[in-house]
Amino acid sequence: MEQKFKALIVWLILNGKAEKSLELLAEHYGVDMPKIKVGLPKAHKKKTLGCYNAKNKTIFVLNGDTLKEPFIILHEFYHHLRTTLDAKHKGTERYADEFAKRFIQAYKSTAAKVLGNN
Repeated sequence: MEQKFKALIVWLILNGKAEKSLELLAEHYGVDMPKIKVGLPKAHKKKTLGCYNAKNKTIFVLNGDTLKEPFIILHEFYHHLRTTLDAKHKGTERYADEFAKRFIQAYKSTAAKVLGNN
């Protein structure tokens, strides 16, 4: 069941439904849904594709195309999750990367099963 949930989240993001994916993630993990905005804050321009601002619980992405990038959306959601559960903990980049990769791997393995390419 967990694998299917993760695969669904990635599918939603790939299909332009990042807000729906964040809604489901927030519900699943029992946290408030973060806001999501296109355009990075000035301090982050040209340095990254996305960032998270814990103060206003907002995920910022570089542009509209980035809204369809599961790794970016999930990575930034991890920061939201960690700071929501523990205000002092910001979550390391490595853990945020691993969180995102687990969802993407679930999507890939689910797709392989569906397509019969085990």
